[in-house]
Amino acid sequence: MTTVLIVDDQPLQRLGFRMLLENNPDTSVVGQAAHGAEALRLAAELRPDVVLMDIRMPGMDGIEATRRIVASGGRTKVLVLTTFDLDAYAYGALRAGAGGFLLKDALPEELLAGIRAVAAGDAVVAPALTRRLLDTFMEHVPDPEGAEPGARRDHRLRDRPGPRRPTPTRV
Repeated sequence: MTTVLIVDDQPLQRLGFRMLLENNPDTSVVGQAAHGAEALRLAAELRPDVVLMDIRMPGMDGIEATRRIVASGGRTKVLVLTTFDLDAYAYGALRAGAGGFLLKDALPEELLAGIRAVAAGDAVVAPALTRRLLDTFMEHVPDPEGAEPGARRDHRLRDRPGPRRPTPTRV
């Protein structure tokens, strides 16, 4: 059973997440918080497996709360869940140590799978964001063939040499 702390400043959002999670036999909601400072206190007190963290909240936002929860060194993982598909939020959350970043328009099954993945120590990123993250990352990776980082090259399989076949030997 995965224990979850729900953090969102919108009471209706918290209620919806709680209903979904309580109707799933693999998750248990151990608490709810309306802002980052309350999330820190409850995470330390309840030690949930996963904190389901909103980003935009009054007072301490979800990125700073994530940073502090992760820095505390406990076993609790953070899955950020937000309405805003902004690269700055995603990068900030991941830099703060979040194990995942999903959008609130995710299907219930996607959210549950994300919670399971983050609880297991894996990472999950919203599909809409994955391509942008990869593009940004690839701009900084050197090409194994010596091209400058960021240089575009077609890396499809047809451009790569296939396995070498042995040359037939005549006897």
